Formats: sequence, C-alpha cells, structure tokens
Amino acid sequence: MTRTITIDPVTRIEGHAKITLHLDEAGRLADARFHVVEYRGFETFCEGRPFTEMAGITARICGICPVSHLLAAAKTGDKLLAVQPPPAARKLRRLLNLAQLCQSHALSFFHLSSPDFLLGWESDPARRNVFGLMAADPDLARAGIRLRQFGQQVLELLGGRKIHSAWAVPGGVRTPLSAEAREWILERLPEAKATVATALQLYKQLLDGPLQREQSTFGDFPSLFMGLVGPGGRWECIDGLIRFIDSDGRIVADDLSEDDYASYLGEAVESWSYLKFPYYKPLGYPEGIYRVGPLARLNVCESIGSPWADAELAEFRQRSGTAESGGRIVTSSFAFHHARLVEIVACLEGIEQLVVDDSLMTDRIRARADLNANEAVGVSEAPRGTLFHHYCVDDDGLITRVNLIIATGQNNLAMNRTVAQIAREFITEPVADGAEIPEPLLNRVEAGIRCFDPCLSCSTHAAGQMPLHIELVDAGGRTLAERVRD
Repeated sequence: MTRTITIDPVTRIEGHAKITLHLDEAGRLADARFHVVEYRGFETFCEGRPFTEMAGITARICGICPVSHLLAAAKTGDKLLAVQPPPAARKLRRLLNLAQLCQSHALSFFHLSSPDFLLGWESDPARRNVFGLMAADPDLARAGIRLRQFGQQVLELLGGRKIHSAWAVPGGVRTPLSAEAREWILERLPEAKATVATALQLYKQLLDGPLQREQSTFGDFPSLFMGLVGPGGRWECIDGLIRFIDSDGRIVADDLSEDDYASYLGEAVESWSYLKFPYYKPLGYPEGIYRVGPLARLNVCESIGSPWADAELAEFRQRSGTAESGGRIVTSSFAFHHARLVEIVACLEGIEQLVVDDSLMTDRIRARADLNANEAVGVSEAPRGTLFHHYCVDDDGLITRVNLIIATGQNNLAMNRTVAQIAREFITEPVADGAEIPEPLLNRVEAGIRCFDPCLSCSTHAAGQMPLHIELVDAGGRTLAERVRD
C-alpha cells in the first residue's frame, strides 16, 4: 500500500504549514508537497477601505516584514494620486527598506536557520534552536540578536515603531530623519559590520567543509530568477524595473514595468494548498517556475554598487556559480543563506551612504494631491522577494479590488521542488511499512523550506475560486459521498 509521512508543523518559519512525503507501494519516495494550511483574507477585507489607509492596514499583514507592505502600498498610493514623492522622501523610504532587509535577514540567518548548520543536523531537536545556539556560542548568538536589534531600532527611529508603523504614506513619508537618529545610526554601524563579517567568515568555512553536500542537494535545479534592477542592472531594493534571467545567465526579459505584471505573471492554484503558484506566463505552468528573494536579486543584478558588497558578490558567484553560466548564476536554494549575508553587507553600506546625506535633513518629504487614477500597481523588494500591490478604487478613493502577489507565493513552485529533491537525496532506500524515518533526515527536508525563509501570513489568500475535493469516508475506507468543485 502507498504511505504518506507528514511533517506537521514545519518549524522555525513564520506561519503554519506542513510537508507530506508520499511513498509508493515499494516504499520509495513518489512525491513531496509543501502545504500551506492557514488562510487569511486580507485582499477581501481591504475592500471598501480608503486607499489612503492601505499602507497602515497592509503593514499589519505580518509582524516580520511590515515595512514591505507599507512601502508597496505607499508606492501604489503615489500612482493613484499621480505624484512623485520629494527626493528626500524617496531616500528615506530606501533607508527604511534597507533597515528592514537587515533585521529580517539577521532573524532568518541567526535565529531560524543557523542552528541547523552550527549545531548539526543530528543534534537534539530540543536544543537545535536559538537557545541552543546561545548555549553553544553565546558571543555569536548575542551578536546576531544585536544585529537584528540595530535594524529594528532604525525602523523605530524613522517610523516611531519597530513594527506596524504607518510612516510611509501616499506622496512620501510623515516625518524627516532627526539629527539624533542619524548620530545613533552612525555610532552603531561599526558593530553591525563586524557581526556580519564574522558570520560571513564562519559560513564560508562551513561551505568548504560540512555543508558541501547541502549546497549541491538543497534545491539545486535550473529555473528563472526575477527581481528589480536599477540603472545599469545595479542591485535594487525599492525602485527600478523587473528583470528575468535564466540559469545560464541569459536575460529572458528586461525593463518590465509592474503595471504590466498580468502580462508576464500568471497565478495557478492547487487543491492541496492555500498558497498560490505564480509562474512566468510565456513558459506556462509549471514550466515557468522562477525564484525571487536574496538569491534572485544577486543573480539578476550586474553589481551592487558599494565596495565591500561587490567584493562579497564576486566571491559568492565564484564559490557557488554554475559552470553553465560561466560562474554568473547560483542555482542552489541553499545559497539563499549566503545571499542574505551578502545583502546585509549591501544594506549596511547603503545605510551609511544615506545617513550622511544632508539632503535628508529637510521637512519637504511629502507631495499632496487629490485622487487622479482609479487603478495602480506598486512594487518593492521585500526581504523574501518582489512584492506587488494592485488596487482598484472608485471615484471616492474606496478600494473595490485588491490583488497582492507575495514573494513567498512566487517561490512556491521552487519550494515544492526543493523538498522533493532533498527527500529523494536522503531517502535512498525503500521505507518498510511501519518504519520511522530518522528525525535528522526529516529536519533536512524541513530545512529546505527554511532556505526560502517563507512568510506565510503574507501569502495565504486565494486567486478566484479554489479547487476543492471533499470525500465522506466510512471506517472501512468506503466513499459514502463526494463533492468536487473545479
């Protein structure tokens, strides 16, 4: 008989999900699926609200990456007003997003993922967490906590709150950068830089040794990669245009506007998950699989634009780039961890460049206008990847329709392929009926999801009517009633 092994819940991620491993009659792996089992209806209950409230409302979708929704909503509002925020406001929004990327990446690397590769896959699950890391290496754990605190404090200095701030608004931002905030940031940047330098050194040593197998087996497959790029293909976190690149380093599509996202992004749904399955439309579903996030951003860009980050980008590609792409593209999903550290470097250098810019010290930080459009799309780079907000409003500025295309959803196809690849790599022998699969192996399957650092609270909403198959089965397994909705 066929058999299903369930990992429920998937631990050390934001949100609730499970993984099922499907074995065939011979006990060999047939398939693996990542199921998102929670549902939140943000797209629906935003309807009827004034678009000017959307930044504050959507920031509450998630407590980990509220800034991402705040900025995407504010940028969508800019378009509905048909205004260009003042230069200082655009720089302040960028500063906010850099701090958000920094704190979120620090949380992912130090708190959620590093216990696996610093304490060992076979270590006791009861201590394979941030508390176990604190016991084993208190200095590193403390430094990681303080690095995240640095990013969070910058968010509070700008927006008044660490989470769920409503600081960014259509037309700009609410308050300028204070002299005291600038001084605080400059004083603490050296410590933040030292922490990420230590983490990079340690992680590179692990890649040269115990993590070599994971680097080559955790979701290492060809796909497209998508992200924003700035002028000259420079790394971008808030503005710019969309670029798709393939695993051989060929640019598939470039200079795409978020306004036209429906022409190149499709959204499929499956009966076994509340998470949508976006795909690149010209290739169809599921062949149009693509990845977003830190790995994708480093793959699509030509350079980052700051000295230390560019040096780390070059080494990242040298260590992990594929021969097929001439070392240009990194295809292993395990490399998301390394990419986050490189992006923290980019964020810290970017923060330093911005806070010494005297043009930020101005009160001219918001453009005001009446409603001038009934539909708009805003885009920004969230820690986990490219985020789209699409609003339709009536002539009173009330929301009539919302579509949110979330980074975690865009990685959904890749996450499912990753857990299947890991399971096939480590479940090499038939599993006898009743036999238990060792916990360290199941942890590796879980860790394939943690590579993507999914944010499921952001992502759980459906496109259209979700396919549904319900069966009423008696104790003997006989189907008594069945209902199918396509």
